[in-house]
Amino acid sequence: MQSDPRSQSLTFSGSRWDLAVMLLRGYVLMVPTIGLNRFWLTTRKRRFYWGHTGLGGDMLEYTGDAQQLLIGFLMALAVFLPLYGLFFYLSTQSVEIVITGYGLVAILVWFLYGYAQYRARDFRLSRTLWRGIRFDQGGSAWRYGLRRFFWSLLNVATLGLAYPFMAASLWRYRYANSFYGDRQFRFAGSWRQLALPYYLTWVAVAVMALVALVMADEAKLFEEPLAADASAYGNLLLLALVGLVLTTFYRAAEMTRMFSAVQLGDARLTLRLSALRLLAQYLLFALALGAAYLVLALGGFIVLGLVAAEAFSGGGFDLDVLMASIQSSVVTLLAIVTGYLLVLAAFIFVSELVLGYGFWWLVARGASVSGLDSLDDVKARAEDKALAGEGLADALNVGGY
Repeated sequence: MQSDPRSQSLTFSGSRWDLAVMLLRGYVLMVPTIGLNRFWLTTRKRRFYWGHTGLGGDMLEYTGDAQQLLIGFLMALAVFLPLYGLFFYLSTQSVEIVITGYGLVAILVWFLYGYAQYRARDFRLSRTLWRGIRFDQGGSAWRYGLRRFFWSLLNVATLGLAYPFMAASLWRYRYANSFYGDRQFRFAGSWRQLALPYYLTWVAVAVMALVALVMADEAKLFEEPLAADASAYGNLLLLALVGLVLTTFYRAAEMTRMFSAVQLGDARLTLRLSALRLLAQYLLFALALGAAYLVLALGGFIVLGLVAAEAFSGGGFDLDVLMASIQSSVVTLLAIVTGYLLVLAAFIFVSELVLGYGFWWLVARGASVSGLDSLDDVKARAEDKALAGEGLADALNVGGY
């Protein structure tokens, strides 16, 4: 049977407002549950994104549950508790042993990061259905972790010049071992698709970094940072913003070219990710975060003015008086701690609401699939029940919806 060459676009109907309400409710419940509600919040977020994303009139479905995530996290403690004990032991040793020990632990954690990424992807795919048929991830998380680890060492040794080869290799391993039912994905991409945009970006960023170092040296920022002219900091900020724009354009190019190389039989994915729209999400994030911090700052001054009024007496602010109030007043200390937690929560909330939602919306908006009818005869495979959540990925803060 010949597949229909016409493309069908992905759809996404979830609203930011619904996500915001869900996030706020979840964060509030973090307090009485001592943070354990995050597993339930993660599950609700995935069901929100999956359940509002459709292709060919059928929506995705996420069947994972919070208990699996919680069990996986508890299992990960078996890995990290010995590490914490090792850290305590190293802290009692000589400087040479501390440096060597911490270096070896850092290498182990860097390897585990890649391993956890693959296991987390395995868990999410095995709990994702479309048309009632489950996705799955084959391959070996150990092999992926080692592959990523050695590629990253080569990338560091070459000052980033090996990145196109590394990226293509990791994309190929992930998708060549991915399944939809009994149908295996293919990856037709290569490093050549990334080479030109990446190396142009690399050269531009390297030149700007050298210019920034020269400017900083001429302005004596390393010697007298507080006495330097404000214009020097402004120029450095401008260079950083230009670097952000260039890397965003490259990121959009990589996502577009690599996702467009993903195939499933006669079905082919095409993605057009707009760099300008991606930059707009970053700008929206900066504005939203600035507004949130402004509100928190005003609220913080009002609260401190009530619980530590003596620090604001005389129309000014006395840090020494505030520190003395913190040491002598539990209420003032709780206000400071609460403010810190609110600042952290605001950053996470705005990041998820703007960047997380925005990226998913952009990908869904720019993605389409051709040859969709070639998947009509795909047969389901048995559910992968061996996985117990994403504990290691969660402990290492590996990104992923």
